Amino acid sequence: MKSRYFLQSIAVALGLGVALTGPVYAQTSDATEGAAKVSPAEQQFVQDASQADATEIAASKIALRNSSDPRVKTFAQQMITDHTKLSHSMGVLAARKGLGAAPAADSALVGKLQTLKGKDFDQMYVEQIALEGHRKAVDLFQKESENGTDAQLKAAATHALPTIKHHLAMAYQLAGAMKTS
Repeated sequence: MKSRYFLQSIAVALGLGVALTGPVYAQTSDATEGAAKVSPAEQQFVQDASQADATEIAASKIALRNSSDPRVKTFAQQMITDHTKLSHSMGVLAARKGLGAAPAADSALVGKLQTLKGKDFDQMYVEQIALEGHRKAVDLFQKESENGTDAQLKAAATHALPTIKHHLAMAYQLAGAMKTS
């Protein structure tokens, strides 16, 4: 049965979305032991990745309400969908490793976005969330995929990296389209 748990852990780490159809056989002491085995640098990676996802989701939900541009709303909806999946996968993996709860979104940035509407909102959302947020995320996930010491976290970062790079390319395209219109 432990091999089943291990295979499910790998599938989640790879973002394969395998549903848990039976009991999980890890014990609480295993989770505590797992946290001790995860390096401080990798614990920081999990925190940073989780906060980036939470910020992306929160800001994109605001975009659906405050944006005046249908292209921004389309981008935001895609970010909500993709980052919710990424966040869930990372959360399951973090929990299995005994790491604490995911941090909240960047409240200062999200708070600022809530006060804006229309073109002012669109400009800040595209610059701060779409472009800058994804630049930082690509760097974060690239470093983990190259230098990570925990095999599952490294695999999860490697698997997520193409999606995050695609988001950055979409952000550049969106920014370019907004400048020409």
